[in-house]
Amino acid sequence: MFRVAHLSDLHATPARAELPALLGKRFFGWLSWQVRRRHAHQPSVLAALVDDLHREAPDQIVVTGDLTNVAGEEEFPAARAWLERIGPPGRVSIVPGNHDAYVPVPCDKGVGLWRDYIASDAGGLDPTPPGEFPTLRVRGALAVVGVSTAVPTPLFQAGGRVGAAQLERLGAMLDRLGRAGLFRLVLTHHPPEAGVVSRRRELRDGRALRDVLARAGAELVLHGHMHRTWLGSLPGPAGAIPVVGARSASDVGRRPEKRAQYHVYEVAPAEGGRFRIRMRVRGYNPTTGGFVAEDERSL
Repeated sequence: MFRVAHLSDLHATPARAELPALLGKRFFGWLSWQVRRRHAHQPSVLAALVDDLHREAPDQIVVTGDLTNVAGEEEFPAARAWLERIGPPGRVSIVPGNHDAYVPVPCDKGVGLWRDYIASDAGGLDPTPPGEFPTLRVRGALAVVGVSTAVPTPLFQAGGRVGAAQLERLGAMLDRLGRAGLFRLVLTHHPPEAGVVSRRRELRDGRALRDVLARAGAELVLHGHMHRTWLGSLPGPAGAIPVVGARSASDVGRRPEKRAQYHVYEVAPAEGGRFRIRMRVRGYNPTTGGFVAEDERSL
């Protein structure tokens, strides 16, 4: 058995008011931070999350994006510091979210600072060009496939896109990993299912991604973006593929249905080359200031 912890939408870095970087779309993101987000996403919750992760000691930790708020250049090194508290690059895998691509940022000043938490390390199993997606990390029977849906979007838009080249590489990768008998864990920030978020927040080429998964298959798809728990599924070649979205892992919970959670998946081999998946939910308790067990179910 192996255990994987899934966190998302940390929004770990305050949005700073500095001109001229704050002009345009960033201004409205900063305004949202001042009015709403800074009261919801608390460093104390993140600190409690880190402590709980260290106690749980999962084999792998996956983060499905939105570490920053308005992709300010000062936010990326600050988010890197939180990643280092969560764990080393060999145990933590991430994909970026739409807030990490809020506006175009040079790679060496933006997501590139997280490169060793993103990059593939599966050697010959992964022909993806360096710096491109999907990424692949193999840990025993676990294959972590990182799909980037993060692209800069116009004002008041928060959608995503995978892109034709990434989709083509993803299909070939999932085929190859499936033939090897590995547990294919697909990470994406935006939900791949249709109709679960508004049009302005949806995955623009979601149908094409669903077609790839229906043809090539996967054992589990994890995402964020919705800031609420989502349990769904997509058709695959050998049956339904579980699709699970997690809440923000840093929300203090002014609205209880948004209060911070993360998920722990316990995966074990089953007959016929399949896998058993048990999902445990750990949530922030504002009374104790720590994370506690809240739910448990089989997928």
